[in-house]
Amino acid sequence: MANTGDVSVGTVLRFNGELCQVVEWQHRTPGNLRAFYQGKMRNLKTGKTLENRFRSGEEVEIARVDYKTMEYLYSDGENLICMDHETYEQVPVPQELFGNSFKFLKEGMEVKVSFEADEVILAEPPTFVELAISYCEPGLKGDTATNTLKPATLENGAVVNVPLFVNDTDRVKVDTRTGEYVERVK
Repeated sequence: MANTGDVSVGTVLRFNGELCQVVEWQHRTPGNLRAFYQGKMRNLKTGKTLENRFRSGEEVEIARVDYKTMEYLYSDGENLICMDHETYEQVPVPQELFGNSFKFLKEGMEVKVSFEADEVILAEPPTFVELAISYCEPGLKGDTATNTLKPATLENGAVVNVPLFVNDTDRVKVDTRTGEYVERVK
């Protein structure tokens, strides 16, 4: 068992029998009172956030989480099939674990998958992906004085707003956390 001093943001705790990931963790020492930790956690099964106050030195159960880099192969209904490079085992990962960033995934990309006792609990795509544009409207010549954006459809079907100078044949870098255009790739 660990105590509250060992916990940091990103740690996975077993709290009230459920797996929760720490989103915020602050040590507070108010005036004449005893110090405590204020924690904000996200339940990994339901996605709900909860807050709790822990005494300093209180014992907490930190879940043992194994992280693996896997290759995304294909989509199978509600699951995304990922392959472990070491064992060549194919693991179904629920699509909702990726959140909205699953639409930027392309076959063959590396994803980070977290396991707790052979159960998939977390999944995250690469932070930035490079994708080709399959269709976008042509920009008007000379209309670059303002920060105007236009919608562009990427090779995997996702739509991203890009600057006017980007064309159909270009490759762009997209931030999967926000879904925004970062830069044009040459």
